[in-house]
Amino acid sequence: MGEYSKAFSSYERSLEIGKIALPPNHPDFAQSYNNIASVYDEMGEYSKALSSYERSLEILKIALPPNHPSLATSYNNIASVYDNMGEYSKALSSFERSLE
Repeated sequence: MGEYSKAFSSYERSLEIGKIALPPNHPDFAQSYNNIASVYDEMGEYSKALSSYERSLEILKIALPPNHPSLATSYNNIASVYDNMGEYSKALSSFERSLE
């Protein structure tokens, strides 16, 4: 538990390999950015987590239909980070988007 640097390094390496093998907005990148964001979130680096979660969401919005459950999960993840940051109005907005 708590080996964030190892987890982060593994996820970053996975992302770099993907960038060599896949087109730029391939859906697999969404999971990679989501994984990286979750490590940042656990480490309390909320602005970095938010950036990675938002990148994941942007890829999913291109790759998936607008009512796909993965989009709801992404909005929920973003809302959780805003909540952790104390930005409650943004958290509420993202939570509401996750329910649409």
